[in-house]
Amino acid sequence: MRALIQRVNQASVTIDGEVVGAIGRGFLVFLGVGEADGEAQAEKLWSKIFKMRIFPDDAGHATGWALSEVDGNVLVVSQFTLYADCKKGNRPSFTKAGDPAEAERLYEYFCDIARRDLPHLQTGSFGADMQVDLQNDGPFSIWLDTAEL
Repeated sequence: MRALIQRVNQASVTIDGEVVGAIGRGFLVFLGVGEADGEAQAEKLWSKIFKMRIFPDDAGHATGWALSEVDGNVLVVSQFTLYADCKKGNRPSFTKAGDPAEAERLYEYFCDIARRDLPHLQTGSFGADMQVDLQNDGPFSIWLDTAEL
């Protein structure tokens, strides 16, 4: 499972002109599910994201506080393109992305476990054509892959 986490001041997802998810300060998480992923990867990834200390603290440390310490929000957006393979030619291959039905199940599972810690978690819509608007804070972006955690 892969995630691109962006620390944001605000972010939103729009589908067909309607905002379906929006947050203030927190994380925008682009989430990709791979062909070999399962619930264990979702648990591991959320645990890492939730505890990640990438907010400035009162002592001046650029990376001192976690989501819970800043009352942060999270917006999760599915993004199979995180599994793009660009080794051959100029058109990306997505053969390492998870089967769509299983990927959707694991995306929903990831969101469900995240809601244990953040009851007001916001999401996009799996498989939809979405427009994502964000104000990156920093900018601060982190790439996580459960194969490397």
